[in-house]
Amino acid sequence: ALTVLEVVFLLLGGMPLFESMLTAFGTAGTGGFGFKNDSFTSFSPYIQWVVTIFMILFGVNFNAYFLLLLRKFNRAISEEVRGYFAIILVAIGIITANIYSLYNSFGEAVRQAAFQVGSIITTTGYSTVDFNTWPTFSKTVLVLLMLIGASAGSTGGGIKVSRLLILCKSARKELQLYLHPNAVKKIKMDDKAIPHEVVRATNMFLFVYIMIFVTSLLIISLDNLDMVSNFTAIAATLNYIGPGLGAVGPTGNFNTYSYI
Repeated sequence: ALTVLEVVFLLLGGMPLFESMLTAFGTAGTGGFGFKNDSFTSFSPYIQWVVTIFMILFGVNFNAYFLLLLRKFNRAISEEVRGYFAIILVAIGIITANIYSLYNSFGEAVRQAAFQVGSIITTTGYSTVDFNTWPTFSKTVLVLLMLIGASAGSTGGGIKVSRLLILCKSARKELQLYLHPNAVKKIKMDDKAIPHEVVRATNMFLFVYIMIFVTSLLIISLDNLDMVSNFTAIAATLNYIGPGLGAVGPTGNFNTYSYI
C-alpha cells in the first residue's frame, strides 16, 4: 500500500510511470539504485520531499503500521518508533544549522538535510547533493546515522534503533549497579521486561559487528586509501547504505579499490 501510494504521489509530481515505479521500489526496499547519474539532484523539490517522507516511513517498524490498522495507537507509538523519529529530527536540525550558509534559503537547507538524513539512516542510498562538500560536523552526523540504521522490523539495515536502545539501557543498568550493588534492576522496553537472552544476543551482535568492521577495515587499508574513505566504505557496505565519504562518496564509487 505504501509503495502504491508513493507511486501515485510521484506521478502527481510529473515523474513518468516507469521512473515512479523504480523510485518507489528502491524506496520500499530501502536499497535505492539511482537510475540517473546524479541520483535525485535534478528532480524537483516536490519529488525530493516525497521520496524523503517515504524513505523515513519505510524505515519504521512495520509492526507499528499493523497496530495502527488495529487502532492500537498507544502500542504503535513504541519507544523504538519515538526514538527513531527523535534521532531523525535532531539530526535534521543539527545538519540544517550547520549547512545553512551553503544554500540560498532555509527551506532548501532543510530539504537537503532531511533527504540525506532519511537516505542514510534508512540505508536507502539516494542522494540530492554531494555531501562530501559539507562541513565535517555534518558528515560526522551522517556517519553516525550509517551505524544506527533504521528500526527493527523495517526494510532498512544498520545496527537498528531497537538494539541501540537496548544497549543504552544495558549500559545505564550496569552503571546503576556499580553505584548501588544491591539494587535490583531490569531492562524494560515499553514497560515490559526484556529477557536476559535478548540482551545477551544484542551484546553478542554488537561484538561480532565490531569484529567484522575492524577486520574489514584492516584488510582494505592495504590499498592505501585515506582513513575516511576506508571507514565509510565499510560502514556503507556493512549497513547496506551505498555511498560513503571521500573516494566512495555520492559522486564517487568503489572502483578505486583493488580487485582483491
